[in-house]
Amino acid sequence: MKSSSVKELLLTAPTLQEVQVNGWVKTFRSNRFIALNDGSTLNNIQCVVDFEQFDENLLKQIATGAALRVTGTLVESQGRGQKVEIQVKEIFVHGGADPEAYPIQPKKHSLEFLREKAHLRVRTNTFSAVMRVRSALAFAIHKYFNENGFYYFHAPIITGSDAEGAGEMFRVTTLDDKNPPLDENGQVDFKEDFFGKETNLTVSGQLEAEAYAMGLGKVYTFGPTFRAENSNTSRHLAEFWMIEPEMAFYDLDANMDLAEDFIKSVIHYILENCKEDLQFLEKRLLDEEKTKPQAERSEMTLIEKLGFVADNSFKRVTYTEAIAILRNSKPNKKKRFQYPIDEWGADLQSEHERYLVEKHFKCPVILFDYPANIKAFYMRLNEDGKTVRAMDILFPGIGEIVGGSQREERLDVLREKIAALDIDEKELWWYLDLRKFGTAVHSGFGLGFERLVLFATGMGNIRDVIPFPRTPQNAEF
Repeated sequence: MKSSSVKELLLTAPTLQEVQVNGWVKTFRSNRFIALNDGSTLNNIQCVVDFEQFDENLLKQIATGAALRVTGTLVESQGRGQKVEIQVKEIFVHGGADPEAYPIQPKKHSLEFLREKAHLRVRTNTFSAVMRVRSALAFAIHKYFNENGFYYFHAPIITGSDAEGAGEMFRVTTLDDKNPPLDENGQVDFKEDFFGKETNLTVSGQLEAEAYAMGLGKVYTFGPTFRAENSNTSRHLAEFWMIEPEMAFYDLDANMDLAEDFIKSVIHYILENCKEDLQFLEKRLLDEEKTKPQAERSEMTLIEKLGFVADNSFKRVTYTEAIAILRNSKPNKKKRFQYPIDEWGADLQSEHERYLVEKHFKCPVILFDYPANIKAFYMRLNEDGKTVRAMDILFPGIGEIVGGSQREERLDVLREKIAALDIDEKELWWYLDLRKFGTAVHSGFGLGFERLVLFATGMGNIRDVIPFPRTPQNAEF
């Protein structure tokens, strides 16, 4: 017999047909009621056992965490909370779970405890809901770009260039770490390494995506990126997923339009397709916020916040305007900011971004035209010579969620910027070639996928929205 998912069965009319379902036991009460879940939905299906008809040794194997195949008749439920249940005829135990040893028992577990059990935490309601929303967001992203004429581009994971110029990269090498070959200056001779040069895990697929946008028109990457940044915060990971579209013939305004439309589209998708999981996560967040002082609680529920972002225009503000607002703000004047804003040119911190979004404008904000000296070399220099065509999208509760720019398409200007930063032109010869052969205005942006999932699920820590988080001192699983 073909097995059905729990989700399918819960949507099926009780027509007394025989059904089969596989799943894991959530609870087994009174030797009679099995709550079974297979991950397809938040809800369990109740399987009713006539224990007198079953071997006692079999019933003893039915414990929380055990994997079962249940065959029986789908009938109208006698209890409240579900429309249908299964009158069990046959049970097969795929694998038992010792209740003394199985850590995910039917009780409340802290998120810290569950991080230590990352291989099993997806069996909890919270993590199964988060991961279904994550999956739906990933699908919505591919759907959006596919429907808007983009080509999916796979950027290399191993690269010789540092797109961000930050230098916080994980080295990839096959050299003997105890006795590496040295050159005549006593330095490690990377010519002897696997790739014949120093290579690292990518921090961004942007530069390579630019090359492909200049031939295919519109491309996007969606893949893992790596930062060797020793940040143990609730917003940073060493390995995370990035969405990076690059578009030929797009200026900054077209880039901002696309980014706003894209975000609204994927949020609309989950509001439509993940209602059950979002309602559960909303309730979880409300319960969590009851423990906080009133001033720290959100003004909107999770679903209201998502709807607010999806249905309202983003406010567009120049960096210069934002600095003026921040300098004159009450928290700045009363020295409540950890990083006070004194003058133009300051690099905005999360506290400043969140003030603009949550307190001043009370809507998502797109900041643009940043000082050149706090942004990357590839961003197009404005006519004033001191700002670049950069843009960041700021979200409530998150701060920056998108960073992008119009790229510098002028060869002479790009060469000057590279020289000023002491970057070796030879390393970027191919990137400069794009400005020699058919250069054109082009733009793109990057969105950290986990920050989007964080916003969409209302979770407070980025470690809880990726299956196996990679953070400083942690690569356990």
